[in-house]
Amino acid sequence: MSSTVPVAVGPIDLEPAGAPSALPVPPRTYEVRTFGCQMNVHDSERISGLLEDSGLSRNEDGQADVVVFNTCAVRENADNKLYGNLGMLKAIKEQRPEMQIAVGGCLAQKDRETILAKAPWVDAVFGTHNIGALPALLQRARHNQDAQLEILESLDVFPSTLPTKRESVYAGWVSISVGCNNTCTFCIVPALRGKERDRRPGEILAEIEALVADGAVEVTLLGQNVNSYGVEFGDRGAFAKLLRACGSIEGLERVRFTSPHPAAFTDDVIEAMAETPNVMPQLHMPLQSGSDRILKAMRRSYRSSRFLGILDRVRERMPDAAISTDIIVGFPGETEEDFQATLDVVERSRFATAFTFQYSKRPGTPAADLPDQLPKAVVQERFERLTALQDRIAREENARQVGRSVEVLVTDQQGRKGSETHRLTGRARDQRLVHFSVPEGAPAPRPGDVVTVPVTEAASFHLLSDPGPEQYVLRRSRAGDAWDRSQADSCGVPTAGDGAVRAVSLGMPALPVRASAW
Repeated sequence: MSSTVPVAVGPIDLEPAGAPSALPVPPRTYEVRTFGCQMNVHDSERISGLLEDSGLSRNEDGQADVVVFNTCAVRENADNKLYGNLGMLKAIKEQRPEMQIAVGGCLAQKDRETILAKAPWVDAVFGTHNIGALPALLQRARHNQDAQLEILESLDVFPSTLPTKRESVYAGWVSISVGCNNTCTFCIVPALRGKERDRRPGEILAEIEALVADGAVEVTLLGQNVNSYGVEFGDRGAFAKLLRACGSIEGLERVRFTSPHPAAFTDDVIEAMAETPNVMPQLHMPLQSGSDRILKAMRRSYRSSRFLGILDRVRERMPDAAISTDIIVGFPGETEEDFQATLDVVERSRFATAFTFQYSKRPGTPAADLPDQLPKAVVQERFERLTALQDRIAREENARQVGRSVEVLVTDQQGRKGSETHRLTGRARDQRLVHFSVPEGAPAPRPGDVVTVPVTEAASFHLLSDPGPEQYVLRRSRAGDAWDRSQADSCGVPTAGDGAVRAVSLGMPALPVRASAW
């Protein structure tokens, strides 16, 4: 496909075609609907930043002028979900022909012309490698009155250089790499996001410093395989060095990362985690299967003994580390013996939580053509046994937290029963979800503030805390101040203290790249 569409640098004309120049035209609005993983969530922040940089404002009432779908090709029924949503918008577009619809992300990279064939009312289709082209594609579609398709086969510009509209003022995603060099037979990501491309350490640290300057106290480093970071520029120890460098950033309280690969996970990373105070005692380590035979069929290039050895070494250095994982049930050819091996590894691993998936064919992956595809009923029965086991383990591991005091970073989210219980929600240092109450008469925290509370009850998926007045400790933070400023900015009211409204810019500013990586 063409690679000639320029990346939008500044505001461009996204007003309705033919709008009278003499009359003021209200800014067009946008909505971004995201499916998939953390990489997609972060890409959606960039899409929002691009659209706002082009003069659009976020829609709050479901009547956006521009609707963008950022799609996933990994999740089951991803295409059905997309086309179902597009179908619901068809009638709206017939009533409002000036509305524009765009589809991007992994499914767009894979399906390409198929999207326009199935949903010809879509205005623009763009891939994972050219997010920055979206405003220009929308402009061209409106001008030409014709759908625009642009899919590049390699990255045109590193996404982190694009404008970004952060979803949170107290925490942020920071990409350290894009793409993947692995060849897992069940995964289509390398085909859609390309080979791994690493950012230079100085650029990453500059972005983190900018986030912290804007009030963030937590960052999560993102990559398809974060612990292979540095291979592109010849430094196999780069990821451990990056973690240690994060420890020197003043004001950065919490550092997380996802996802590593067991085959490339090295002891220097464990040492960096243990010795860097702001790197959290939490690790997401994808298992996928406990059967060595299935791991080989998956091309996962490690075996269960190596996986368990990593967990043992992590817990030796960080005894209270919470470890989570990904597991696939029902991979082609999986026998009852293979599945039992997975149950055995899960029992021994004592995961705090696990993301469990039933295998389903992904067109374009080697596993889709393997023999011995399992019947749905067999996969479902094994899936239920696995989730029952993991739920029990998670409940037991959470029960061990009862009586401990935990430091909770308060979020702006609320538990399912929050309106009934009046509990607030946050994350402990080990990433466990905590619902807590504020004692009567005690000051309430803002999102971004930190409370220290005792764990009084535990369930499989969360901890509860109902502290007494003497057990509740609130620490107001810069992140809470940033939350106040962002709320004042959105409401157009002064912030407490200086009487001025200050915008919170959480995009990547033009900071110089450091001369030295470390």
